[in-house]
Amino acid sequence: MNTTRHLAISIVLMSLIIIMGTVGYMIIEGWRILDALYMTIITISTVGYREVHDVGVAGRVFSIFLIFSGVGFTLYVAAAIVQFMVEGRIRIIMGRRRLNYKIDHLKNHYIVCGYGRIGRVLCHNLQRGSFKLVVIEKNPEQVPVLEKDGMLYINGEATDEANLLKAGIRRAKGLVAALATDTENVFLVLTARQLAPDLTIVARASQEGSKSKLKAAGADTVESPYETGAAGMAHRIIRPTVTSFLDLAFEHKRKDIQMEEIPVSESSELVDVMLKDSGIRQNYNLIIIAIKNPDGEMMFNPSFEAVIRPNDTVIAVGEVDNLQKLESILNP
Repeated sequence: MNTTRHLAISIVLMSLIIIMGTVGYMIIEGWRILDALYMTIITISTVGYREVHDVGVAGRVFSIFLIFSGVGFTLYVAAAIVQFMVEGRIRIIMGRRRLNYKIDHLKNHYIVCGYGRIGRVLCHNLQRGSFKLVVIEKNPEQVPVLEKDGMLYINGEATDEANLLKAGIRRAKGLVAALATDTENVFLVLTARQLAPDLTIVARASQEGSKSKLKAAGADTVESPYETGAAGMAHRIIRPTVTSFLDLAFEHKRKDIQMEEIPVSESSELVDVMLKDSGIRQNYNLIIIAIKNPDGEMMFNPSFEAVIRPNDTVIAVGEVDNLQKLESILNP
């Protein structure tokens, strides 16, 4: 039986025994309710105080019955309470240990600092892409939400070096600073950059003036959710068809069409091959939107004579299965 349910049933039955004892003394001895309740409590709890009134023969027989039934059950309820407290604590400890074990064995994961409105939406989108995540959130009220969402988490200050190290910052691929204020995000970026100089850091900025500070602190990319949201609303008005297509590609509203970026490995069989000879269009029915070279230069709508180079990134649109097949060729 569930421990919580077991405790609840025990408490209900214990209450019934107290009510039965109180009513019994009131009927047998004719006492007032407070005197009867007092006598019942000191009897079943074995406190041993003297009786409030002299007890007659019938009252003594009833007391014997109450002692045998009530005292044993009182000990049973006390044991149920102790079991509930101990098992609850053990569940918390074991649950935390399992979380720590999983976090300790993560590599190339992302650390999301802050699980407010923006942080939660961000994590849900990253989960769709099968990214490994660890969340650092200081608000204990968010812990049930994190557990409900199935997140690996650390409850504490994200700006604390110990929490960042516990989250595996030196094994992580990237960090997202999505704390409530720009001041906290600047301090977080500074701390994270010192602990992991090569880490990719994306930071949230609420104010325009904070962008330069976050960049100076070490953020690779700074985003303002308010500006992005406003720009998205404008695009929906100006270019509704384009935004509908991007919704399909990025928000996974349709499982058959997606847009992916695929890195090109030096061991790929398509290295130094022209697009017209690669068979990407013919074999996988994919559209190559752009090719980004290692220097960051983006070639949009590459011509059929464009050559795929090592360490390029190919941006393609098409069905998920075909994208996965292309990835296995470009990045075996």
